[in-house]
Amino acid sequence: MTGFLPFTRPDLDEETIAGVAEVLRSGWITSGPQVRAFEAALSSLFCGRPVRSANSGTATLELALALCGIGPGDEVITTPLTWAATPNVIVRAGARPVFADVDPRTRNIDPACVEAAVTPHTRALMPVDLAGLPAERDRLYDIARRHGLRVIEDAAQSMGASWRGRPIGSFGDLVSFSFHANKNITTGEGGCLVMNDEIEATRCERLRLQGVLRDDDGGMDVAEIGGKFNLTDIAARIGLGQLARLEEFTIRRRVLARHYFAGLDGAAALGLDLPAADFTDSNWHMSQVLLPLARLDIGRGDFLRALKARGIGAGVHYPAAHLFTAYRALGWREGMCPHAERIGAEIVTLPLFPAMSEDDVERVCAAVTDIFEHHLR
Repeated sequence: MTGFLPFTRPDLDEETIAGVAEVLRSGWITSGPQVRAFEAALSSLFCGRPVRSANSGTATLELALALCGIGPGDEVITTPLTWAATPNVIVRAGARPVFADVDPRTRNIDPACVEAAVTPHTRALMPVDLAGLPAERDRLYDIARRHGLRVIEDAAQSMGASWRGRPIGSFGDLVSFSFHANKNITTGEGGCLVMNDEIEATRCERLRLQGVLRDDDGGMDVAEIGGKFNLTDIAARIGLGQLARLEEFTIRRRVLARHYFAGLDGAAALGLDLPAADFTDSNWHMSQVLLPLARLDIGRGDFLRALKARGIGAGVHYPAAHLFTAYRALGWREGMCPHAERIGAEIVTLPLFPAMSEDDVERVCAAVTDIFEHHLR
């Protein structure tokens, strides 16, 4: 790929684009037959579990919290290394997010820290699969069982990933996925929630459309307050085309990730911290490195600008969320999650998407290594 290399880019084939045009011509563009087909295909992927789509992964987290009855006075334990949506939805539900530190190797929530954070007010755990590497499901679910907690898996980044060979979403409690434009499969904007039974699914369906109940005589009632979270048929048709290519995308991402490890071997020997080398369960949603800033004479911003000057896009995913102003107002401070704070200050996301070539990876590795070597103290 010549020219500017972004850190991600969706891959939409011509058949999917033509399918979207057919939906537009059909006159049925909001939730309809394409949504039903997409949800059925997702359910099949997740071993027949009930699935309902929504207009974002944030919405599916909100719906999951509502299904669990989370509200004022409750606590939900989550990770600081996540997109702001994860703790935000907890606050919007009226509950308190409790941040537990991460394992410095996996960068996912540390089950030992989760166990230590449980209080009589804890109602749920909300682990996140950072960059598509699954969080430690066995230990987290053991904690949940022993303390009578629900588990809402923020699997926004882990479509196509597995835990010990079992696809994420095919087991567990409530599992939320995102189909944002930067995810491994996309609907433009969107998400889905995998649930335990049709009772939960039926309630979820009501809650995503204002809580409305209709009867055969044309009557309507609202028994509980819902929102406006439904997915459109336009988005669902994109999702159907993407879902058919999920395995292809996942395989390609793992190939590129392996190439990154080979290309960054020299920089790693000098202190660049590479992610966990999981090529079986991770879907490699992102390729992330940690800069040993204490050993460099430039900061992360300068590092990102140096990459951009070489025509390479990169990002930061994510700063430690508990240090955002809104969460400082709830009492969170530096030093409470030291591993997450260090990782959040050092992390850089490098380009990784299926349309990249091995030459693209080598270009990134050469740029990273050159910048790194020239700025070591």
